[in-house]
Amino acid sequence: MTASIRHYLQFKDLSADDYAWIFERATRIKRMFKAYEKYHPLADRTLAMIFEKASTRTRVSFEAGMYQLGGSVVHLTTGDSQLGRAEPIDDSAKVISRMVDLVMIRTYEQEKIAAFAANSRVPVINGLTNEFHPCQILADVFTYIEHRGSIQGKVVAWVGDGNNMANTWLQAAELLGFTVHISTPGGYEVDPVVAGVKSTDCYKVFKDPMDACRGADLVTTDVWTSMGYEAENEARKKAFADWCVDLDMMAVAKPDALFMHCLPAHRGEEVEAEVIDGPQSVVWDEAENRMHAQKALMEFLLLGRVA
Repeated sequence: MTASIRHYLQFKDLSADDYAWIFERATRIKRMFKAYEKYHPLADRTLAMIFEKASTRTRVSFEAGMYQLGGSVVHLTTGDSQLGRAEPIDDSAKVISRMVDLVMIRTYEQEKIAAFAANSRVPVINGLTNEFHPCQILADVFTYIEHRGSIQGKVVAWVGDGNNMANTWLQAAELLGFTVHISTPGGYEVDPVVAGVKSTDCYKVFKDPMDACRGADLVTTDVWTSMGYEAENEARKKAFADWCVDLDMMAVAKPDALFMHCLPAHRGEEVEAEVIDGPQSVVWDEAENRMHAQKALMEFLLLGRVA
């Protein structure tokens, strides 16, 4: 492993300047994609995708994105690799990283992906852990910029669970200079220590989700029960009953506020159908932008700032 290798395990692993570059590249790469222009900077490069958690958008966006950049993909799950058996993560990382150029992992504990990265000879990307989901927020910020311009100085309202998405939004706010209004039920708060933010200036906590949405430029949420917490589903449904993003919440946000959701969504639970399918929703652009933002990220991690 060389000092030049850069991993993407948390949103704060890159600088604001790095993000400015990646968003600019994502815009250009998306434009080329829409114009059917061939762009293969990662020809002869291979991405290993390792899944311990099921995936739709993460798998399709990374796999299609890598192929579109001219590379190839190896898909692994715990069922068909030694990761799900007795081999230590350190050993798996040493072996896999000698055979590929880039590794994306979607797993449970953040410490697992950190251990893999510590023993990898190639860049490792966090495709989701219990603690963080940096690729999703990368796409979300890119989508906001695409629709409304700079996110600096704006207000993002987070309504729902204090989960990996919320943690990552806090890191993004601290780094990129905006504010997150957080409203969660009692017992499901965001832990700033887990989130890894140094300052409380980047977020405000509200008991009432209506107050969190007031004046927001972006309202966003996630499912009430994330993967790995299914046993809590019924208890969560009761606890989160008042945290469904509805038309009243969108009405107190700014008139041009956007709505986002990382998907999959449960209409009638964390969001009303009238909101997610309404005119302020950009969830389909957001979903597509996972692919374009991740293409820019992979290009950056492997090639740096290309001309």
